[in-house]
Amino acid sequence: MPDIEIIPLTPGRKAYFASDFHLGTPSPEQSRLRERAVVDWLDTVRHDASIIFLVGDVFDFWFEYKRSIPKGFIRLQGKLAELTDAGLPIVLFTGNHDMWMDSYFTQEMGIPVYRNPRAYDIGDKRFLIGHGDGLGPGDYTYKKLKRVFESKLAMRLFRFVHPDLGIGIAQAWSRRSRISNQEKGEENFLGEDREWLMQYCREVEARVHHDFYIFGHRHLPLDLAVSRNSRYINLGEWVSAKTYAVFDGETTQLKKWPIDG
Repeated sequence: MPDIEIIPLTPGRKAYFASDFHLGTPSPEQSRLRERAVVDWLDTVRHDASIIFLVGDVFDFWFEYKRSIPKGFIRLQGKLAELTDAGLPIVLFTGNHDMWMDSYFTQEMGIPVYRNPRAYDIGDKRFLIGHGDGLGPGDYTYKKLKRVFESKLAMRLFRFVHPDLGIGIAQAWSRRSRISNQEKGEENFLGEDREWLMQYCREVEARVHHDFYIFGHRHLPLDLAVSRNSRYINLGEWVSAKTYAVFDGETTQLKKWPIDG
């Protein structure tokens, strides 16, 4: 377990968590509407946020060439830059769709980018935060593929593909993903003993206590008891549900955007 980062939380301030925006899918028009919703959410929560965590799959595909990035998403990037310039900390985790992030968000906006789960003490509660892909039992084929795709060699080789071709291939592939075709069937809760992220939380909790486990990837908003004093929160997604979580210093709650009222 890496060093635990300490984040003070003053009275009246909160920590916010969201994931799986999947910007770029299933069409430019739908993605643009979702991007505006995300920007509106950021504009709203900034007023009482001490920190914002974006927990992976912000983009349905992302790759940083040395001198170019995927076209679009300028409204989100502008809003993130505005917030960090104003002194609001934002933390970004990569997901399985945008694992090929490099240094762009850190250099341009001062946003740290992490690939693996990290522990935080926020106020007087301990959190373990990450996207969630490749954790828990099973899915061995994906875990092997993830190690390959996350390697420096894979990124170096992909840079030899012209951006027009490389990004075009990735966008065509993403249209076949489960989030792009979510209208064909909603995600179903498998039961606590079969939810692999829940199993991962229980394994970690048996070794090291965390008050809250915050993950995405599952595309299903969940709030489950890991132990008597520990909870697993899955953030859901923004293609249809538009759910997020907020920690007020005592409890972490799932909420839906737009806020009621």
